[in-house]
Amino acid sequence: MKPPAALVPRGIAAILSGLAISLTPCAATEQVLAARMHHLRSGDEREWAEFPEEAEGKTWKVTFAGEPARAPYTLRLRQRDVKQNWRLRLNDHELGSLPTDENCMTTFWEIPSSALLPGQNQLSIEGNGQPSDDIEVGDLRLIDQSRAEALRAATLSVVVADAESGRPIPSRVTVVDEYGSLMSIGAESSKRLAVRPGVIYTADGEAEFGLPAGKYTVYAGRGFEYGVDAEQVVLAAGRRHAVRLAIRREVPMPGYVSCDTHVHTLTYSGHGDATLDERLVTLAGEGLELPIATDHNVQIDYRPALAATGLSGFLTPVVGNEVTTRVGHFNVFPLDTTGPVIDFRGANWPAVFDAIDPKKGRVVVLNHPRDLHGGFRPFAPARHVSLSGEELDGWDLQANAIELVNSGALQTDPWRLVHDWFGLLNAGRRMTPVGSSDSHDVARSIVGQARTYLRCRDDQPGKIDVAEAVESLLAGRVLVCFGLAADMEVNGRYGPGETVPAAKSAELSIRVRVLGPSWSNADEVVLFVNGREARREKLPETGQAGVKYESTWSIPRPHHDVQLVVVAIGPGVSKPYWPTAKPYQPGSPEWKPYTLGATGAVYIDADGSSEYTSPRDYAHELVGQAAGDVDRLAKLLADYDEATAIQAAALLRRRGELTDRALKQLMGASNRAVRAAVVRYLEALRAS
Repeated sequence: MKPPAALVPRGIAAILSGLAISLTPCAATEQVLAARMHHLRSGDEREWAEFPEEAEGKTWKVTFAGEPARAPYTLRLRQRDVKQNWRLRLNDHELGSLPTDENCMTTFWEIPSSALLPGQNQLSIEGNGQPSDDIEVGDLRLIDQSRAEALRAATLSVVVADAESGRPIPSRVTVVDEYGSLMSIGAESSKRLAVRPGVIYTADGEAEFGLPAGKYTVYAGRGFEYGVDAEQVVLAAGRRHAVRLAIRREVPMPGYVSCDTHVHTLTYSGHGDATLDERLVTLAGEGLELPIATDHNVQIDYRPALAATGLSGFLTPVVGNEVTTRVGHFNVFPLDTTGPVIDFRGANWPAVFDAIDPKKGRVVVLNHPRDLHGGFRPFAPARHVSLSGEELDGWDLQANAIELVNSGALQTDPWRLVHDWFGLLNAGRRMTPVGSSDSHDVARSIVGQARTYLRCRDDQPGKIDVAEAVESLLAGRVLVCFGLAADMEVNGRYGPGETVPAAKSAELSIRVRVLGPSWSNADEVVLFVNGREARREKLPETGQAGVKYESTWSIPRPHHDVQLVVVAIGPGVSKPYWPTAKPYQPGSPEWKPYTLGATGAVYIDADGSSEYTSPRDYAHELVGQAAGDVDRLAKLLADYDEATAIQAAALLRRRGELTDRALKQLMGASNRAVRAAVVRYLEALRAS
């Protein structure tokens, strides 16, 4: 205990005061080189509409006076929206490239003493020209300390505990400065920590690290199912501050296992930045229970490395492979590391699927079907008709699952892949929708941000029955989750992936729920019948955790078999602890961030055949009954919906029977759904 000043002799007090001064670290001095942020653009076209039409330039140069340096200095820089390569140079010395991360962050660069010249110095930031990249840089400061000293001026100790048990838990810690910028951290990754600017994943809920002196907000979270806790701190140089944060499970998902079907490492994929050890910590920190290892064209077992981390009780990794071909990317699992690696050299789908061999009971996911890789886009309009789910080149898509949301490669239009999936379902393909992250990084793209919930025993995350999980996924007993989850139960019993048997009731009872944590919101929830909207509800913003919406809807029982899907959509998340990324291959400079949740399909056996009949199967039957009489076909289609009529038109086209005369007959049908189907199908063909 420090004695009261009045009781300390004046001489001794002076000595103590002198000691206190001598023990206090010398404060670093900062020279502000540029206070404001500057807008630069590589390339000629504006990347995003949020930026001005004209940039300040393609290069930013800052001239400042310097003095001879006997020790390293540090350059402090704030950046935002960096997607391409931007080089940072001081005089003739290459300092490196800005981190390719669209988040706002503050980075620190060590300047060797030899690089700082007496007199005039010039710092430059220059892009590589193409493709276009709009960025902001600024708040540039020169600090007379080494980088290590600047990042460890103060110390912060953080413990993240489960609010129910009080025990520390694997989690993500996010640190932002007073501008909301991710702050570089004085710590290194290890088997217990994965560290990037402003982000630390901790395997045991504990982390101690350095920071520059300043004001910060510290967040803790653990993926979709957990809430977020936060605390503001002011750190003084030479001081240590302790923070204890408690996070609560806000979205209980009993009977569901959280799965990311698309996970990478730098160690085995060769790009991105997450090493295997870092990846394992991030998986536990995001609450993923069944991650699929899908490094490119290799089959890797993460379990031996997992055992060394002490995290085996939190997750069950599965061996997979992103079969990366010239004609698309396909995630395949489960696989065996002792078996042959799948041949990825096929030049067409028949060769690729012959190598994959889906008949072995494997999950085969068509990845990012709208993205262009190696000059090939799986669902390019020139080869794929989304409305009817048909391939114009005749290749057979033998995948049994499709990425509905890839949070590392989002679509500009959130509904684009949803409607692509509907076309496949109507074409008779039992395609399971999945959510995945495609994460190659520790923090740039969050692993498990989009994920899939599988109906499976979930009481022991470290001992999940992989065979049960795979069977559930193949059956379609899934929920696709990207900040929201949607669920439904038909007639009080049947959920996604199941078939509702025929009944005498005049209506179907559909219990609809939308779930999410307190930090996400839903705008609306939509029911689709055979891909057509049947009901839509607008939802108020509540900030409610857990069940955000619950209601029972009734629709007339259809006269023929259909499939039902519920989709919820909401605004994107801008907070630094879970920011929704911009599209990887944008379709427009206009961007509206979103969250989305979707159910797997529920199949209705309305015709009493004891099995589900797809629109395509009905179309085959009706075209056969019509025996070339298009007028009769139009009359037969009158008892069916638009999806069946579209499939009938597609079948006639493939047979070469969709002539001008046949089109005129179909357009003259008395049934409005048939006429609308023909118009929509012709528009889809015209787009191709």
